[in-house]
Amino acid sequence: MPGILWLASYPKSGNTWMRTFLANLISDSKEPLPVNKISEICSGEANVLWYKNAFNKPLEEASESDLANIRADVQREISRRSKNILILKTHNFLGEYLGKPLVAMDATGAAIYIVRDPRDVVISAADHFGVSIDESIEIMAKETSKSDKVLYEVYNSWSNHVKSWTQIPHKTLLVHKYEDMLEKPTEIFGSITKKLGITKDDDRIQRAIKHSSFKTLQELEQKQGFTEKSKNSERFFRSGKSEQWKTVLTNKQIKQIEKDHGQQMKRFGYL
Repeated sequence: MPGILWLASYPKSGNTWMRTFLANLISDSKEPLPVNKISEICSGEANVLWYKNAFNKPLEEASESDLANIRADVQREISRRSKNILILKTHNFLGEYLGKPLVAMDATGAAIYIVRDPRDVVISAADHFGVSIDESIEIMAKETSKSDKVLYEVYNSWSNHVKSWTQIPHKTLLVHKYEDMLEKPTEIFGSITKKLGITKDDDRIQRAIKHSSFKTLQELEQKQGFTEKSKNSERFFRSGKSEQWKTVLTNKQIKQIEKDHGQQMKRFGYL
């Protein structure tokens, strides 16, 4: 299965957790992989590593259209250079920006899409981006939402993000709910591993699940720090729980999220 294996999700939906599991699985270490080594095995697409020599000028001088024009070509080159399937994280929605594709489908081998209850996403995203919950709700409803980095990612709204990746079933697309990953990790992670053909070794899978548990990740972050932690947050691996919204959000906030995203929430059993 050549090409890029995309780990796709709206921000704060469990993408790094999945990356950590796969990194531990692939490394097959007897001890948990240091959290800052994760990106060496499961990198992000919006990484300076891929783009530093892609422009005829310093990266920081590149415009939004500069990146849009070469993004798909860079992904094709990444795929071409890789002897085996390459795991890349993305928070881009599956579509176009400035008339150019955000994801090169002809460089794609497979994708794992993780969806999480938007009522919980909004809480984690508020902490990560350093905004209020009301502001986070607004951001998640905007079709123009994107990161502000030079190597930007285009989120679109939560609903459009989810719909873009999941509306057309495909044998190489694995869609999983964050809540299922929490409730039945052996079933979900084991299924992903075997469908991708990585290993059928149950002991190896269980070890990777243990090494990527939230308790383990929180302990590792406390000891080692985590370079991907937002400057707005005290920690990256914050809680790893579901249904926090029931005790954190107001009734008004809950109703607004359900109004904004009701159709996709119903699709995935959140309503």
